[in-house]
Amino acid sequence: MRIFCYDRKKRVVKLNSFWKKSLAAAALSLLALFLVSCGNPDDSQGEIEVHIGYFPNVTHPQALVMKEDGSLEKALEGQASVEWVSFNAGPAEVEALFAGDIDIGYIGPVPAVNANVKSKGEVRIIAGATQAGAILVRRQGTDISSVKDLDGKKVAVPQFGNTQHLSLLHLLSENGLKPVSDGGTVEVVAVANADVGNMMDQGNIDAALVPEPWGATLCSKGAEMVLNENEIYLEGNYSVAVVVVRKEFQEEHPEIVKAFLEQHENATLYINDNLEEACGKVNAQIYEATKKKLEDAILEEAFTRIKVDAAVNKDSIDGFSEIGLEEGFISQLPEADIIEEVE
Repeated sequence: MRIFCYDRKKRVVKLNSFWKKSLAAAALSLLALFLVSCGNPDDSQGEIEVHIGYFPNVTHPQALVMKEDGSLEKALEGQASVEWVSFNAGPAEVEALFAGDIDIGYIGPVPAVNANVKSKGEVRIIAGATQAGAILVRRQGTDISSVKDLDGKKVAVPQFGNTQHLSLLHLLSENGLKPVSDGGTVEVVAVANADVGNMMDQGNIDAALVPEPWGATLCSKGAEMVLNENEIYLEGNYSVAVVVVRKEFQEEHPEIVKAFLEQHENATLYINDNLEEACGKVNAQIYEATKKKLEDAILEEAFTRIKVDAAVNKDSIDGFSEIGLEEGFISQLPEADIIEEVE
C-alpha cells in the first residue's frame, strides 16, 4: 500500500517505507499525547483556567490591585491559570457569565441581582467590593439644590437599569416625582459617563447621577454637587460593586474560589491601609486598559467617596431587588441564596 500526503502547493508526494514507519510512529505518539490531554485537567499544572471579569474603574479597585500585583496568579500557581477580562457595562458581563466565558466577576449590585434572577440562581454574590461612590451633580446656571428641583429637568444616568438609575428612581419616588416614561415630569436619559460633561456644557442635560471617578471629574470642570455619596441611598451604606460567581464553577472548583476570595480580602485590607500606594496601582491598570490616566487629585477625591469593603451589604442588595421589581427591571425577587458565604 502506498501512502500519500499533500504539501502546501497541493502536490502529491510518494513516501518510501522508512518514512511510512516514521509517520506511523509519530502518529501513535500524538495519539498518546492526545489521550493524556483529555484526562482530568486537575492532574497537570495550568490546565484549569479561571476567567475573571472586571471594569477598569475605581469602583473595582481590588481587581485592579490584584491584576497589577499578579497576586492571584501567584496564589493559584500549580492549580490554575488566570485570565482577566475587561468590561465597560454590566449587561455585557452578565452575558459573558451566562455563556460561561467568565467564572468570577466584579459587577454592580443591580446587574448581579438581574443575573441571579434570569439564571434562576446560577449566578451568586460571594463578596462585596465597594460601597457608595456616586453623587448627583448639576450643571452651572441651573436652579437645582435638591431632588425636588429636578421637576421639569433632564437628568442623566450611565445606563437604564443600572445601580445609579435605580438609585435615582428611588430618590424621585421619595420626593413625589416620576420620570416622564411613567407619566411624570423628570426626563431621565442614558448618557455614557464620558459624554456627560459635554452634554452639560451644551445645555442638553441639567443634572446627572454618576459613579466615581466621573463625579470628581465633573466637579473639577465646573459642575456642582447636589447630593453627596451619603445622600444617594441608605446614608451611603449601599453596594456599588460586588463579586459574583457561576454556581457551576464554584461547585467544580471550590478551592479556586476560596483562594480568590482570600486574595480579594488581602487586596481590600491593602487598599484601606495603603491608599496612596494603592491609587498608583489602580491608575496604572486604568491606563493599561484605556490608555488614559486619572489626575492624582481626581483619584484622591474619588476615593474619599468610596468605601472599600469585602463584606456583602445585604440590606442594599435587598433594597435594590425591591426597587428593581417595583420598576419592572426584574420579574421576581431573587432567591434567598443570592448571597452565598464561602467557607
